[in-house]
Parts: sequence; C-alpha cells; structure tokens
Amino acid sequence: MKFATYNIRGRQTYGSVIEDEKGIHFTDIGAIHGNDLKKWIELDALVRLKQIAKDLPIAFHEDEIEYLPPILTGQKIVCIGVNYANRNAEYKDGSDLPKYPSVFIRYIDGFVGHNEHVLRPPESPQLDYEGEIVIVVGKGGRRIPREQAHDHIAALTLMNEGTIRDWVRHAKFNVTQGKNFDKTGAIGPWIMTADEVTDFTALDIQTRVNGEVRQNDNTRNMMFPFDYIVSYLSTFMTLKPGDLIATGTPNGAGARFDPPIYLKPGDVVEVEAAGIGVLTSGVKDEV
Repeated sequence: MKFATYNIRGRQTYGSVIEDEKGIHFTDIGAIHGNDLKKWIELDALVRLKQIAKDLPIAFHEDEIEYLPPILTGQKIVCIGVNYANRNAEYKDGSDLPKYPSVFIRYIDGFVGHNEHVLRPPESPQLDYEGEIVIVVGKGGRRIPREQAHDHIAALTLMNEGTIRDWVRHAKFNVTQGKNFDKTGAIGPWIMTADEVTDFTALDIQTRVNGEVRQNDNTRNMMFPFDYIVSYLSTFMTLKPGDLIATGTPNGAGARFDPPIYLKPGDVVEVEAAGIGVLTSGVKDEV
C-alpha cells in the first residue's frame, strides 16, 4: 500500500493513496489519528495502518492537495554515491570497483515534495538531477546482519537527489556543500510498503528530463545492494525508524554529458522506479 504526506487547506496530514481510472485520491488518516506517518513506522504498526486505511473513504483528490516529502521527521538522510557499476565506469578514471560504498548525509531542508519546483540557486547554474530509490528504515538497529537487513526495510520511496556540481568540489574531502542547497532535490511522491516488493535486486529505475530518458538501469547492477547497504551503515551508526537511505543513482546525470547538460528553469524531471510511481519536479530559479 502507498501512503502520502500532504498539505490540505493549510493543514498537514497524511493518508493512503487510491489510484483508479478517475485519478489519484487520498484518505485522511492524520485527521483521525494524529501524529505523522513516521509514528506508525516507529511503532512497527504499518499492518495496522493499512487496515485503518482500508476502512476510510476518499477525502481529497490530487488537485486539492500539496505534496510534501512523505517522511518529514526522520533523524537522518543517508546517501550512497557511485553505486551502479556503469556509474563507476562513467567517471573514466580507470579505477577499480570500490570495496566499500561512498556515504554522505543530506538534510530535509534540501528537498521538496512531488509536483513542486526544485530551485536553481543564484550561486551556480550547475543544478543536476540524480534519480534514486530510497529505503525507508522500519525497525532500527546497530550491526544488523546482512541476512536480516531486509526485515529492517519498512518501505521505499523515490528521490531526485539534486546536486550543485561545482559546489561538490569546493573542498578536497567532502561533497556536503553541493548536496545540501535548500530545495534542490525532491522526495516522493509517497512511500510504498515493503511487502509490495517481491525482489529488491530486480527493480527498474529511470530518470527523464523533458520526456527524454537520461538514466535507465536496474538494481541488479548495484555494486552494493540494499541488504549490504543496511548492514554496512548500521556498523557505524544506529539506524532508526523513519531514516531514509538513498541507494545511489545510475549513469546519465547531466554532468556526464559532453558538454554537460544542467537543469534550467522550465525543465521537468521525472524519476520512475520499482512500481512506486513517478516523482515529478519542475525547475525554477531561487529568488
């Protein structure tokens, strides 16, 4: 089942997603049960949440709501860099495949919801897209064995992990600056519960810019699959319910074209993956 977080008439709430021939609709679970969507993940109660959702009527239609990132109160957003084998080759530096994943942290201020505009900041024209599948951590833990890692995945969502390319090179050892400009990325449109996924190692992912396919791959080509990522990260950090793990982007980001093709106002980015849906972002200049 899918659950979205959204604003409706100045009120933040969340509900299940109902898709039919007439469009996309939402229940309003937050109006009855309060808290936010992450609370159900913390309580390990998504099964109960799904049952509640089945008994609720449609409350709103898509054209009435404003999407928000589905999880707004997770403690951390952990991102994996260069995780698809083709992406590593794309760097053309002759390097061997990495032994361990590259890791960096992002913050929720850097993201908007589905159907919202990402912002190109005045400091740089080099706003780039990166389509990614995102793990929503369910049961938390430390030093999680790899064979148990899938049990710690509550849901999946999507990310356009927008990056300011020249700012990721401002320092020798980190990419934090270029990865954390406000509202340069998007998360959503909703979460899809993990029971909807039959095989985490066989999920298609595609990114389109103005309808043109730029990234197209499958999680079978990941150097570090989901179970390894969860286990590896939990070695040195305590994963907590509602944490988000962006699992890496395929080759085809704008910086890798010759010449590079960066996002500009008026562009539309679509990330589609894993049967979750399509995360859509317009682009405009920050003012």
